[in-house]
Amino acid sequence: MLIEDNIIMNKINTNKASVEVFELKAGAGVAEYHLMVHVCDPTLTYQQQVNALLDAYDAAMRQIPGAVAVFKRYFLSDAANQADLLLAMATEGTECALSLVQQPPLDGTKIALWAYLLQGDVQTKALPSGLFEVAHGGYRHLWTGGNTNQAANSEYQTRLLLNDYVMNLAQEGCTLSEHCVRTWFFVQDIDNKYAGMVKARNDVFVTQGLTDKTHFIASTGIGGRMANPASFVQMDAYAVKGLQPGQMHYLYATNYLNRTSEYGVSFERGTMVDYGDRRQVFISGTASINNKGEIMYHRDIRNQTHRMWENVEALLHEADCSFNEVGQMIVYLRDIADYYVVKSLFDERFPDKPKVFVNAPVCRPGWLIEMECMAVKTQTNTALPVF
Repeated sequence: MLIEDNIIMNKINTNKASVEVFELKAGAGVAEYHLMVHVCDPTLTYQQQVNALLDAYDAAMRQIPGAVAVFKRYFLSDAANQADLLLAMATEGTECALSLVQQPPLDGTKIALWAYLLQGDVQTKALPSGLFEVAHGGYRHLWTGGNTNQAANSEYQTRLLLNDYVMNLAQEGCTLSEHCVRTWFFVQDIDNKYAGMVKARNDVFVTQGLTDKTHFIASTGIGGRMANPASFVQMDAYAVKGLQPGQMHYLYATNYLNRTSEYGVSFERGTMVDYGDRRQVFISGTASINNKGEIMYHRDIRNQTHRMWENVEALLHEADCSFNEVGQMIVYLRDIADYYVVKSLFDERFPDKPKVFVNAPVCRPGWLIEMECMAVKTQTNTALPVF
């Protein structure tokens, strides 16, 4: 167990699975947890692996009395053959925003789980708008996951996803530009279908007042496959109602990274949100890129990993944070052959961080690796309501 500055990192082992746990307690306020659940034996059948993963998750929950799940993402090796059974087994008696995506865990297993939990005076409910509400501290946190459709191509699917989301937010008195903090787009056959997603996002964002003159939204756009092969794009998203002007800020790290609009896409490198008792930081999918938008270290996985870390560290530093405050990491690799090298690098530098390595191509073929993360640190700002 590692304890540092109100942050606890722990590992829970069962016979067939393990859970990496990040915990932040900010005084008497709501506690935050990130859980990464991994199956230990890749020779088990899929159903046995699901059972092992869910048993480990339940064991972890018993050690966090009163915690409630807010968002879960399952990483699957074969969504077409796995999603139905997982939904039947995993969602019974569970209510939270849920995402399933085919991004095979690179440890050779068939399934892994990231779960985000809160503990304290928290009220949750599914809303008629289709969003999942988590209310506490005077804020309404609105999560959604697993949104897909079967329109003709990736552009039309993305346009429909975003337009539907704008309407869902409107039902809750929110707008995309003022309230959305984070999005994720999973794109099937990303080398060919990413451009359609980008075009639709750019077009819809303009209609919502999101431009390079205003701001965009922190995001990850990465390869991923859904259970239905006709779904080319899946969207997950997170918004907050109740923020005052100035509580949300955007991260740029211009000595290391350029604005995404300079190469035709529309997302922020990172976003931080200040509350009375903490700061939350959402780092978008980040790769080995320089401040001219150029790929750094072609075909060199070690140096791409190090440059990616430098970029993420610069974004965290802009939010007055470091890797010490990071609660979870998702690492995406294009080539499964790079797994052992990358895992050894991460295990050496971040041995205690909850993390998962998955097979998911980045949006440019030259990028071999990308990562995203969330961080949180305690602070005191009496002018703002607590989280």
